[in-house]
Amino acid sequence: MKVLAFSDLHHARARAAALVEASVEADLVIGAGDFCNMRQDLAGAMALLSGIDAPMVVVPGNAESYAELLAAAPDRVTVLHGAGVEIGGLTIFGLGYAVPETPFGGWSCDLSEDQAAALLNPCREADIMVLHSPPKGVADLTSQGVSVGSVAIRGAIARVQPKLAVCGHIHDSWGETGLIGATKVVNLGPGINWFKVDGMVKEKDGN
Repeated sequence: MKVLAFSDLHHARARAAALVEASVEADLVIGAGDFCNMRQDLAGAMALLSGIDAPMVVVPGNAESYAELLAAAPDRVTVLHGAGVEIGGLTIFGLGYAVPETPFGGWSCDLSEDQAAALLNPCREADIMVLHSPPKGVADLTSQGVSVGSVAIRGAIARVQPKLAVCGHIHDSWGETGLIGATKVVNLGPGINWFKVDGMVKEKDGN
């Protein structure tokens, strides 16, 4: 399956237009959170992506809540936050929000490490994990070189070992990649990121 993925659009019209144009080649589009800015005009931000016809899976960033994203997303868009879905033979699990908590104040949608771990625990297998926050130690450095990723997310990726884990949130690490076990981790950013991912082969029951 040909997957187009992005994060941290932050209401950028030109970036959104480029994504819509590229999406005609996509079997699946993934948005890893932060569609708007500081919880403002999420509906307008999602409208910028209304030209995408491919199936779309998104998670909330820390700039929008899960409830707000559910209300703003069109029916054709699947919103995940501590849940999974199967699309086109791919199993996808998503977790949004900033993990751990940010210093940004009341507008930011954050989770503690314990809260994130509880939401990630039900995930037993996945081809793709869609996360707003990066895992600790991979694609999570600020401009000051501080690692601010999530221990809970890293642990879940190590346990589940999806083929691909995508994230965003830390703007200074857009485009950075790394490995956790055999899993490729990519901090996406708002540009055009292409991946080819095939669904896992399910073992047949029987003696």
